[in-house]
Amino acid sequence: MDEREEKRRELRAKAMQLPLTPGVYIMHDKSGEIIYIGKAKALKNRVSQYFGSERNHDAKVRKMVSNVDYFEYILTDSEFEALVLESSLIKQNQPKYNILLKDDKGYCYIKISGGDWPRLSAVLQKDDDEAKYIGPYLSFWSIRETVDAARKIFRLPDCNRKFPRDIGKDRPCLNFYIDQCCAPCRGKVSNDDYNEAFLQALDFVKGGSSTSVRELTRRMEQAAEELDFELAARLRDRINAINKLRDRQKVVESSVPEQDVFALAQGESQTAFEVFRFTGGKLTDRESFLTEGTEPDPEARSGFLRQYYAMRDRIPPVVTLDGECDEQELVARWLTDRGGKTVKINVPQKGSQKHLCDMCHNNAAEYLAQRSGLQGRDASALDELRRLLGLEKSPAYIECYDISNLQGGENVAGMVVFENGRPLKAAYRRFKIKTVEGQDDYGSMREVIGRRFGEYKTKQAEGDNTGFGRLPDLILLDGGRGHVNAVQPVLEEMGIEVPLYGLVKDDKHRTRAIAQSGGEISITSTRKAFTLLSTIQDEVHRFAIGYHRQQRKKSAISSTLLSIEGVGPQRAKSLLKHFKTVTAVGEAELSELERAPGMNKPSAKRVYDYFHGENS
Repeated sequence: MDEREEKRRELRAKAMQLPLTPGVYIMHDKSGEIIYIGKAKALKNRVSQYFGSERNHDAKVRKMVSNVDYFEYILTDSEFEALVLESSLIKQNQPKYNILLKDDKGYCYIKISGGDWPRLSAVLQKDDDEAKYIGPYLSFWSIRETVDAARKIFRLPDCNRKFPRDIGKDRPCLNFYIDQCCAPCRGKVSNDDYNEAFLQALDFVKGGSSTSVRELTRRMEQAAEELDFELAARLRDRINAINKLRDRQKVVESSVPEQDVFALAQGESQTAFEVFRFTGGKLTDRESFLTEGTEPDPEARSGFLRQYYAMRDRIPPVVTLDGECDEQELVARWLTDRGGKTVKINVPQKGSQKHLCDMCHNNAAEYLAQRSGLQGRDASALDELRRLLGLEKSPAYIECYDISNLQGGENVAGMVVFENGRPLKAAYRRFKIKTVEGQDDYGSMREVIGRRFGEYKTKQAEGDNTGFGRLPDLILLDGGRGHVNAVQPVLEEMGIEVPLYGLVKDDKHRTRAIAQSGGEISITSTRKAFTLLSTIQDEVHRFAIGYHRQQRKKSAISSTLLSIEGVGPQRAKSLLKHFKTVTAVGEAELSELERAPGMNKPSAKRVYDYFHGENS
């Protein structure tokens, strides 16, 4: 027994002596540093789980447990007291294996640069320069969005060019051609017109869209009365641009005046959280966080909420989540206690609130994708599939199998691989069925799975984790519950613990549901997961049937040449390799056949007579 295993057993023995009462447990490493703090309704049950089988833990927990040298605990009178104490201790000690969120909510400002061609920008701090600053503001996201909107509406530049130094020196950038910049660099915009637009943009960021529209409307009507139709038209266009912006913002308005909306998306080894903060029914702030490790969604939400509001002063009366939260009533009570007013945790199932959660989840998936090198739609589809199947982590590496034959003849199988939601064609594999005679899809699938994971065992023994040496996160079979029930015992016998599901088609050969040993899971309501699964099923069918047709063609070609006296398998293979096709063999002259590799004059004469004789 190695030292690490001996330590784990020692810790488990100590954990089994803990009381079955609420409390907080504190994990230390060899140096005495606190590396994890948790709470439990029953200390004995919770702490002993850490030192049991490693199969029940993700990579982050396994890493934490491997570094634990000893633990201590504090008993509490209730689970609620344990939650409050845990939150306080985490905030004080910042253990590296807890979810830790960096509180970067400092103040920010709107910067107005000096000179005859002033600029607007959102900044996090004041510089020692000649610029003027408006603020401070709390939400950098909302200020940045406001400044960006002002620059687009009033067609102000956001490039790094200096004016008047760079006027007339270069061509305008793309923003000019899409009507989002007046392009002073062209030298065709007067300084007076530029400053007029700049002052209107400043009024917009100071007073908001409603105040800005009222003032612009007044000035537009005045210009029209004075017959200055050119100015009136410019003002009209700016009013229309502001109104279009307001229409787009209505998409993310909330029917609940003050609330925070939370959503998460999990990848293979990381979890992304997105927060939408609403005040007065409008989105006033948003935040994105990325944490290491994955855990069941309800636990992840509970841990994140406690960490998030431990460093926030403002707690809204409504907290809306994209799914269930572990110890939801307890967390709501804790939020109520911290905020000094009743806080309700809401998990909507339909309607506008559900739409906000979906939008928040899409942004979480997009943030995860940006940090992991994926595309947003792939990350979102994989996370949707994870939720649908109840997987512990996002299935980054998926293998799918299909059997193809014609009335039991030329029995073959195809395996396709999708990595991070995209086909990994270098990992595709083809199988000739060797042990099954006739049309027996269940038997053929058992053989293929047995051969594939037999190769996995061999590779693992050699220390090779590439190709068949890599274990998939999810196995899919082109077939229903019968295929799953036929293959599952093979995996269990080999000790392979990978989720297994079948892909069920409707009478029009379209993906309809996912089959498991106990029944079917409908996928029609999960659009992104449905699209991904349909793509995988279509691809494995194309790959398997393509291999089957290739084998049938080879069989037909071989039978034609092998029917000629004196032509065996090796000579037939040489002829096809030299002439490429049977048609070319038949059209060849006798002298060409005689010169072909592996041929002699008698054999060449028999082949020539076969294709040119009276009965050819």
